[in-house]
Amino acid sequence: MSAALIDYRTISWIIGAFMAALAALMLTPLVFAAGQDTIVIGAFLKGAGVTLGAAALLLLIGFRRPRQEMRPREAMLLVVLVWVMTCLLGALPLWFTPHYPAFTDALFESTSGFTTTGASVIDDVEALSRPVHLWRSLSHWLGGMGIILLGLAVLPLLGHGGNAMYRAEFSGSSSERLRPRILETARSLWRIYLLLTVLEFLLLMFAGMGAFEALCHAFSTLGTGGFSTRNASIAGFQSETIEYIVILFMLLGGISFAQHYRLLVERRPRPVMRDYEVRSYLAITAVATLVIALSLLVSSDAGFEPALRAALFQTVSIATTTGFATADYTLWQPFAQLVLLVLMFVGGCTGSTASGLKVARIIFLLKLVQREFRRFTEPLGVFRIRMQGSVIPDQAICGLLNLVFLSLLLMLVASLLLTAMGMDLLTAISSVMASQFNVGPGLGEVGPTSSYGDLPMPAKWVLIFCMIAGRLEFYTFLVVLTPVFWRR
Repeated sequence: MSAALIDYRTISWIIGAFMAALAALMLTPLVFAAGQDTIVIGAFLKGAGVTLGAAALLLLIGFRRPRQEMRPREAMLLVVLVWVMTCLLGALPLWFTPHYPAFTDALFESTSGFTTTGASVIDDVEALSRPVHLWRSLSHWLGGMGIILLGLAVLPLLGHGGNAMYRAEFSGSSSERLRPRILETARSLWRIYLLLTVLEFLLLMFAGMGAFEALCHAFSTLGTGGFSTRNASIAGFQSETIEYIVILFMLLGGISFAQHYRLLVERRPRPVMRDYEVRSYLAITAVATLVIALSLLVSSDAGFEPALRAALFQTVSIATTTGFATADYTLWQPFAQLVLLVLMFVGGCTGSTASGLKVARIIFLLKLVQREFRRFTEPLGVFRIRMQGSVIPDQAICGLLNLVFLSLLLMLVASLLLTAMGMDLLTAISSVMASQFNVGPGLGEVGPTSSYGDLPMPAKWVLIFCMIAGRLEFYTFLVVLTPVFWRR
């Protein structure tokens, strides 16, 4: 492609800056490396060294600051390359440790971390060293709010070009700009994100969790990732208080951070409570919790409070695509499992750290179906779809339908590939859904008490693809792979 369409030197320079920052972040887990195996310490030092070398090479290729404006095509390519490079280089410290002998496993774990999926290939996570635990959880926290958004906050390289990158990483979020400049927006959101993380960290410590594990779980919760330091996940702490704290912050992570800004900074609670997406998100969570709790009460001898707490925890965990567990829900009634499968598809709010299709889009689809019903009964009528009082243009409707089709098409193709590799139907479908909607645990052989470690190596590569595609909401990632993107 002609350089007039894509400025590769600018892209190289920016990716180099991101990778240099990633190399510095790889050294942070070594703060907790006192008394750890020198092999693990060396693994992080080597990973940081290789990443810094790659960053230096990319900066040398670019060798100049980028121009202030960035075209949408360049922004999409840049976002995809930053995410792919982050996952690849972020796997190096894991691969250099004895815990991940195969690079595919290290890459799977790294991708699962940065995309906040939380699917692990490790059966005994308690055997991992502290730096590895912290790197896994830190990757959740970095990827939850968005690698590009973090870059815009601390590496203001692009000026107005940051707008295009922001839209490419968070499709549908351009209306969530809270301040005139994208740099100010990024910094405001990250301050709130940091504040909530610190608050959860302190509450978990107050509830009896050790400082290191509290830090790891605060990172995983606010990033809605799900990596834990315990084999039994949150159930391993056997604390009702810890469970309720994690439930609260998973719920907060699933709400748009634009709404957190209005509540915490602007001190305007009324617009937050009137927001249709927030109300629908809370209503879906409440209804799903009640029906699952009733299912547990009918099918088991559990008491009311334990059943309600288990239902609430798993509902919030799956709806926010966090993936923590306090129970093995693969043993629940099929009805309850199906409800959780639906919640994987729905996800959290637009502009949150949760993944999924997003609640606003589900409401949008329901309004679209309602409009078509009215058209059948009143053929001469003219009907508009309104959201929060604004008319939705036809272009946005087409975009949403295409997005849903892309997600279903990817789910179908990936499920076919996994079943062709010998996986059973339930495991194949649920692992694809859990990967592309960044949930983590699925059903069948990849349930909350299992890992993805026994899957065939080609299956792991398919799921890695699904995780990145889902995290970038399909369009940005998949369009770069089409011939039309590379034509004039």
